[in-house]
Amino acid sequence: MTTTPKARKFRIRRSDAPHPAPGRPEAQAPRPQRAAPPPIAPEDLLAAPAEPEDGFADFALPGSPAAARKAQAANPAPEAGAATGAATPRELAAIRAEGLTGRQLRMARRTAQKHGLSPGSDFDAVRLLRARGIDPFAPANALDLVMEETQGEAAGAANAAPVSNLPATTRPVQPPGPPAAPRPLTADQRAAEIMKVQRDIARRRRKRLVLMASRLGIFVLLPTLLVAYYFYMVATPLYATNTEFVIQKAESSSSSAGGLGGLLGGSSFATVQESIVVQSYLESREAMLRLDEELGFRAHFSDPTVDPLVRLAPDASVEDVYATYRNQLTIGYDPTEGVIKMEMLATDPATSQAFSEALIRYAEERVDQMSQRLREDQMAGARESYEEAETRVAEAQARVLALQERRGVLSAEAEVSTIFQQISTFELELQQERLRLAEIMAAARPNSTRVQIAENNIARLETLLAELRGGLTETQTGDASLARIQSELLIAQADLETRQMMLSQALQNQESARIEANRQSLYLSMGVFPVQPDRAAYPRAFENTLLAFLVFAGIYLMVTMTVTILREQVSS
Repeated sequence: MTTTPKARKFRIRRSDAPHPAPGRPEAQAPRPQRAAPPPIAPEDLLAAPAEPEDGFADFALPGSPAAARKAQAANPAPEAGAATGAATPRELAAIRAEGLTGRQLRMARRTAQKHGLSPGSDFDAVRLLRARGIDPFAPANALDLVMEETQGEAAGAANAAPVSNLPATTRPVQPPGPPAAPRPLTADQRAAEIMKVQRDIARRRRKRLVLMASRLGIFVLLPTLLVAYYFYMVATPLYATNTEFVIQKAESSSSSAGGLGGLLGGSSFATVQESIVVQSYLESREAMLRLDEELGFRAHFSDPTVDPLVRLAPDASVEDVYATYRNQLTIGYDPTEGVIKMEMLATDPATSQAFSEALIRYAEERVDQMSQRLREDQMAGARESYEEAETRVAEAQARVLALQERRGVLSAEAEVSTIFQQISTFELELQQERLRLAEIMAAARPNSTRVQIAENNIARLETLLAELRGGLTETQTGDASLARIQSELLIAQADLETRQMMLSQALQNQESARIEANRQSLYLSMGVFPVQPDRAAYPRAFENTLLAFLVFAGIYLMVTMTVTILREQVSS
């Protein structure tokens, strides 16, 4: 069980000695005996650091800088001031006139304290060091100060007591006084220390270089060597057959006319869609399955002589075969030139050429199918119109023939013309008979027999003319009149002529549609024919090895930078 620590009371005591100068107050030493401070010249008041002038100047906690200064003031070095004497204003003014920087003055004070001197000011420190024959601004002195500060911090950390969270039950131990001033190093010792530091830095640098080389060898060089071994020793050589072809369309009437069709008719953009469709078809599973069915694509890449990374398993799925097909086939379309470039790989030149020729044949068939559908659609309407017109003409001809056979009239116009000729002849005879009768009746005693004969002839001619005229418009014995027969024949013949005209126009439209369909035909024109190669194109061992090295180096660099940044973030 711990007891609650009692509160401590601190009382500030003021010294009976006269108050020090305002620029540099002296701290009261914890010991009862206190040495008199060295005399301070008025010129040193301007260079002395400012300290607080409140009532707490004489109070200092154990281990604080104020306590250290009080201990140094209580126990001055035996040779301080005695060997050199007090500083004169003329000496301090001469040192001040040198124009020393604040950093040089601070370094001179620390060097003086290291050699056990108690200067009154920074300028006094320069004077004391020069009186002893020590250069206060030498680089060796700065290095010794850094080393001693590092050793002092390590010693203080080692001597520091562990902090306890429990309440204190005993009186804290007073810290020991300031350590004795270290002995100044000689030139040989200083050179030895510098050499030791340099050797330690070189050893650490070599260690880091070895670690970095090890990491590079494990994460970059070793994978690169494995990749190089595969490409140079294991990879199966593959032969490439290159082919180039274009899809062309026959010149249509729209190409010579204005508008968008005239602008794009003769360019490569006129067949962009067809070229993309052919490219997609050659990269599809349909083309792969057909190639496997005809030329045995699966069996070719399942050969045991093929390297394991390319070889297909005997029971490989369709997806695995399709992945290998996509890896071995490289096809691209350039819309600016309209050229489709294809490269097919195989383990021997003959098979590579056979695969390329088969794919070109598949592309031609697909292009023909696309244009065939378009041609059939354009010809369908024209063909139907022609067939319908031909049927109507046949029906009109049959109707005219039936009408002629039923009426017994081959030509109504000829029949009417004959009847009108007969009427004209009989009317002429009638006029002659009437003139003869008038001549007979003009005699004094006309002959009754001749009069009777003339009258009978006139009556007969009139009756005949009446029958002929009646036959043109009136029916006899249930038959149609000649006028009706002529009208029916004229209507039938007009219908026949119309159907014949429509048939002729349909035939012309059909011919135009056929010509236009032929113009819409697509053709696959070969630019570069597939030729059997005589040298393996893949693998490209050097390029692939260099690429693998760059990839692994980039990954290593990115991971190293990421780990370094995260470590700095966590440590900060």
